Amino acid sequence: MHREWITAVCLGLGLSASCGFRVFVPMLVASVAGKLGYLPLHDEFLWLSSWPAIICFASASFFEILAYYIPFFDNFLDSITTPLAILAGTVMATSILPVDQDLWKWVSGFIIGGGSAATVQTGMGFLRLMSSKTSAGMGNKYLATGENAASFSTPILSMLMPFTIGILTIALVIVIITMLFRTAARNNKNNNKY
Repeated sequence: MHREWITAVCLGLGLSASCGFRVFVPMLVASVAGKLGYLPLHDEFLWLSSWPAIICFASASFFEILAYYIPFFDNFLDSITTPLAILAGTVMATSILPVDQDLWKWVSGFIIGGGSAATVQTGMGFLRLMSSKTSAGMGNKYLATGENAASFSTPILSMLMPFTIGILTIALVIVIITMLFRTAARNNKNNNKY
């Protein structure tokens, strides 16, 4: 029972965090995995593995991947995709967490899934903003390529090695939060000088 719960939480963390790299790509991977029987979904989330969902996520993934290669438009997209990443992360975690009571399932999904997706998305948005400032947006395509690779590989690896990816996700979240706090403290210190 405890092992099943820990495995589900680790899998949920990995799937959700990957929604912080791209919103629709991990949903597509999860849909295909659910269709093939590699991802156990609760009954109320079986729609994720339906053909209409797969086609929808595939189309959205295609346009999302292309859009992040447009300099400065990618920065604008970050403001739109943050709430979508939280929603996608919540759905990913809620669809697999072994919680019987609906309210607690969604609360757990929001905390675990929405929180990890929001943190990763915020960190990636910050890196993209720094890249835009230092390279006039020309370096963003390399960041976008790395994010695309992570958005495909993280959900797949989460299903194959949930414990490892869960631990790496927790470490990534801690690194991003630390980086954001240090940057905020540095900016605050610089602002107080003037």
